[in-house]
Amino acid sequence: MNTKNVEDKAERKKLKREARKEAPAKAARKEPRGSNKKKVKTIAKGQRKR
Repeated sequence: MNTKNVEDKAERKKLKREARKEAPAKAARKEPRGSNKKKVKTIAKGQRKR
């Protein structure tokens, strides 16, 4: 929804909310969120090196 020409913040928010309500529902995710994030290596547990 383009609200660039609406100056009042409250009015803009109202229009966006209405548009969100009217929009079709989004499909369920195929893979979990953040699945593309870089995985963190687990640090070695036990005695300290230095």
